[in-house]
Amino acid sequence: MGALPSYCASRYVQPLREGGSLPAVVDTEGGLFVVKFRGAGQGTKVLVAELIVGGLALRLGLPTPELALVEISSRFGRSEPDPEIQDLLRKSHGVNVGNRYLDGAFNFDLSAAGSLVPSDLAARIVWLDAFTTNPDRTARNPNLLVWQRQPWLIDHGAALYAHHDWASVDGERTRTPFPLIRSHVLLRQSGDLTVADRECAARLTDDAIRDVVSSVPDSLLVDPAGGANDFASGDEARDRYLRYLTERLAEPREFLREAIAAQEQVRLEPPLHLKARR
Repeated sequence: MGALPSYCASRYVQPLREGGSLPAVVDTEGGLFVVKFRGAGQGTKVLVAELIVGGLALRLGLPTPELALVEISSRFGRSEPDPEIQDLLRKSHGVNVGNRYLDGAFNFDLSAAGSLVPSDLAARIVWLDAFTTNPDRTARNPNLLVWQRQPWLIDHGAALYAHHDWASVDGERTRTPFPLIRSHVLLRQSGDLTVADRECAARLTDDAIRDVVSSVPDSLLVDPAGGANDFASGDEARDRYLRYLTERLAEPREFLREAIAAQEQVRLEPPLHLKARR
């Protein structure tokens, strides 16, 4: 993965008001990106999760839009008429996080596009979300796009929620299962999770995880104004994320056991009607 590309924002194109963080399509010298802003109410740890989980997904070969760092200057967006957006941009000077904009993509719906997700791919997505404790891949909020007849993973800001309270994260909590995997939109149709575990764990070597974590800039890891005030330096923060992820990946993996049990249980239940899923 290496260093992430970094671009300067040149034009605010349009807000995406589906999420509470008010991301936006932004033009840069590298093209269009969907940018999440450091000045949004969730703070910079959401951006750290975006980079780490998105980076892990790319390491696993999962379809994920290109990641980039997007620099917002003090001059950017001054002509934007919406005062809410103006305020957000004023609080977001510096490094923000972008995903390549997939022009023409549409939101995933299981009943309409479930056949586009092979069972082995579904299993690897379930595995990643269990590993990274991502609660936001449900039928109500799948955080998947369909583009060029393929699903694409987006929006990982809610994952790695242990990092919101590092002081309480001991060895037991690091290795805890993830019961919320039971609500995963792809759990029922996912294939053999044991096979997915073997394949994914083999790809996420210590060096691979270290490479992903090293791509997160200091300004997001240490940002008291944005809620990232646990560590004195970026290196100290990166070491903590690396330790958390490598310890969580060590065998036996409780999150895998929980996911397999949840999959077995879900398959015993009748599928929910569309209205019930919503």
